[in-house]
Amino acid sequence: MRPLKKSTLVLSLAALLAACALLPATAGAATGRTVAVTASAAIKVPNDTATVGFGVKRERKTRTAALQATAAGLRHVIAAAKAFPSVGEGDIRTGRIDVSPVRKGNATVYRATEGIQVTLHEPAKAGELIAEGLGAGATGVSGPTFSVGNEEEAFAKVLAAAFDKARERAGVLAAQAGAKLGPALTIEEGEGAEFIGPRFDSAAGAPVSKGAPTPPTKPGTSRVKATVHVIFELQ
Repeated sequence: MRPLKKSTLVLSLAALLAACALLPATAGAATGRTVAVTASAAIKVPNDTATVGFGVKRERKTRTAALQATAAGLRHVIAAAKAFPSVGEGDIRTGRIDVSPVRKGNATVYRATEGIQVTLHEPAKAGELIAEGLGAGATGVSGPTFSVGNEEEAFAKVLAAAFDKARERAGVLAAQAGAKLGPALTIEEGEGAEFIGPRFDSAAGAPVSKGAPTPPTKPGTSRVKATVHVIFELQ
């Protein structure tokens, strides 16, 4: 047999490399065993935030007078909210201003309304805040709505709990298959955070008597739920 020429050898090697490049990337990889599980977890988190809405309504003979009277009343409510403990800078937000004509017998007057939303960081005092707002001249109240202020921190806890549950389930399946559970290969978050909490809202801007007693409020807890999909290696 005659030896191959150098040029022929180079061409053959190039053809071999080209053929290998056309193979799928997984062709040379080992086919390992895995176990895929889905797990959900839910925890209860104390509500540390309350949201209360206040509305002010005034009726006057002209649009300008109605707006001025409403603005003056709302300033008193805002001042009372600012002075309330655990209401900080940026915790008060004004709402939409509305002016509309209203028939009163044979006459037409103008009704102006405006409101604010107050975030309270001591939710158990929401009843006291409502009493203060009414005393300052608010003609309507909505809320309180209780919630978790730092949702990311709460969600991180429930995600960790969901992963622990997924690993526990995968360990049971691995033992049944006569294998040991290896590391997690892929982790996928499920549908995202789900917060389920009490909502004790009254109708938005519902009129409340100024002399009403301070209502009791209990913030309670919110239920936080998370789901994860994990693939573990089997050893």
